[in-house]
Amino acid sequence: MATERAQRFVEALSGLEEDGDLEALVALFSDDAQVSNLASSRVFKGREGARQFWRDYKATLRRVKSSFRNMIESGDRVALEWESHGTAQNGAAVAYEGVSIIEWDGEYIRRFYAYFDPHALGEELAHGTAQRSQVPSTAPA
Repeated sequence: MATERAQRFVEALSGLEEDGDLEALVALFSDDAQVSNLASSRVFKGREGARQFWRDYKATLRRVKSSFRNMIESGDRVALEWESHGTAQNGAAVAYEGVSIIEWDGEYIRRFYAYFDPHALGEELAHGTAQRSQVPSTAPA
């Protein structure tokens, strides 16, 4: 079963993707959080950094929906295996997958980092032409 903290993150991300509710997601981050991914050379810091990171994420895609295959917890760390489908701003279909690592400090996220193939996502965003890997047939943990 997914951890309570991981589930809170998933629900807040869903709120951003479906309804544009940025603040519920930002509220999960600590004042000194670090947020980034492989596509960014920047580490976004604090709640304002988290706000900018997630605002940029939502602005990149016209429509997006993430689903989670696995949620794994070890102490204050959570690994989320996900896939996202949507539409780029240019109308191209987008599908990509990856893993996000979340480090918690009590009830707040102190570090969020997403790992995925940024080249494939760039191809998707620009042309809708990236090759996709085969999705494993696993059920969420």
